[in-house]
Amino acid sequence: MKQTAPASVPDTPAASPAATIHAQIYGRFRAMIETGQLKPGQRVSSLRALAEELGVARGTVQVAFDRLLGEGYLVARGPAGTFVAEHITAAPARARAARKAPAVTTPLIAAGTPPKPARPAAPRFATSQDATEVVIESGGGAPAMLQLGVPALDEFPRKLWTRLMTGLVRSVNTLNRPAPFGYEPLREALATYLHSSRGIDLRPAQVFVVPAYTAGLELAVNALELRGGKGAWAESPGYPPTAQLLRRLGLPPLFVPVDECGVDVEYGIAHHGDACLAVVTPSHQSPTGVPLTLQRRVALLDWAARRGAWIVEDDYDGEFRYRGHPLPALKSLDTCQRVIYCGTLSKVMFPGLRLGYVVVPESQIEAFEVAIARATFGGCPELMQAAVAEFITAGHFSRHIKRMRTLYARRRTLLADALRAYEPHGFRVQLEDGGMHLLLDVPDDRDDIAMARLAQEAGFGIHSLTGWRRGKPGRRALLLGFTNVATQAEAERVVTKLMRALGEPRT
Repeated sequence: MKQTAPASVPDTPAASPAATIHAQIYGRFRAMIETGQLKPGQRVSSLRALAEELGVARGTVQVAFDRLLGEGYLVARGPAGTFVAEHITAAPARARAARKAPAVTTPLIAAGTPPKPARPAAPRFATSQDATEVVIESGGGAPAMLQLGVPALDEFPRKLWTRLMTGLVRSVNTLNRPAPFGYEPLREALATYLHSSRGIDLRPAQVFVVPAYTAGLELAVNALELRGGKGAWAESPGYPPTAQLLRRLGLPPLFVPVDECGVDVEYGIAHHGDACLAVVTPSHQSPTGVPLTLQRRVALLDWAARRGAWIVEDDYDGEFRYRGHPLPALKSLDTCQRVIYCGTLSKVMFPGLRLGYVVVPESQIEAFEVAIARATFGGCPELMQAAVAEFITAGHFSRHIKRMRTLYARRRTLLADALRAYEPHGFRVQLEDGGMHLLLDVPDDRDDIAMARLAQEAGFGIHSLTGWRRGKPGRRALLLGFTNVATQAEAERVVTKLMRALGEPRT
């Protein structure tokens, strides 16, 4: 009978003694994998063995393992055990120097050779000459049915928010002209939140508050002086406003295909290796929902470092993951300081907030300050920023996100169950591990762009996957938001109305 080596998790810079136990276990494993102390394909200790060795609950180890599995560091192979992913390669020398793991006195691997891997107006849609949908957000009133990117407005804590706003409006300071780089307490609160939840090491001075993602992308292009450059990677399929804005900024969008592992970095390097920028959605690809694998994350960062290019990470809904721990940001691996991280508060709280933020490398703080001084958006209302700062520092923000994860998981299931009644008609529901929308594959003989247009005319705010793609034809599907589907009866009613609009018979 094969013996399992004893497991020990000494302290590591990746997880300080003050960190939670599962975070220390996670940090130790991640550091050992990245530095090559744990080799690709090696089996790691079982949950039970590691829990007994450390004297902690098995569930504590499970949380750490779930996070490592979700990020692609480990692979579960059923009864055979858990193994280091085959595609993992040791991090480059600069990464090892930045996050060097201490020597291991007792290994974390098990002996043996692993086996082989076995109704207001809905948003209007138009089709441009390049067959990409133009996304126009609806404004005012309730969201359209199944609209993308809108949080559960019925569950936002309005009373709490009203109390915060009422208290702050009495302060004359919140009525002044806003600080150009963002309200300082909000920048501090965001820095603390991003460090704990997204794994990003930063100072408040690296955080800049902007009205929206598009403002953040434009700010990055201006600050880094990329206008007129050799082009920027854009995902295909991908969020249409990204390519549209890049064109307006004088950066030709260079479309890179997306597959089951995220954006195809190898394709991008082979066909557009001289680009000056890559705009990606690594935690939850928009719109397919797949996360960018660790191997491709490392390859993307290495390309940017060698090329002297920049990466804009659009983390538009990274907080919402329904299996395992939320994935860390690509920015958390950015030892060469080439990643500009863009986040949003509007999709977590409510769209009328119109607040986003940009995290920049330490070396680029001054360049972004100069660019903001020349910008036209003029800052964000300080009263709103002050309220959000208090919402975060008082712990309401984290509690709200946790509550919404549970709520969205339930609402996603409600919509998916209602849609499955139409599987005999050729519709297939596809659920990824996170996000605020799901994909509905359509019958092979149907045009998803035409179907999306029919749905829009009936009051739905849905999109077509083909309309978000450039290049070769591919998978046809509809993108459906589920966050505002509150009950089973509502899900069934909305789906029935959608299918009627698409000309499908009642099941």
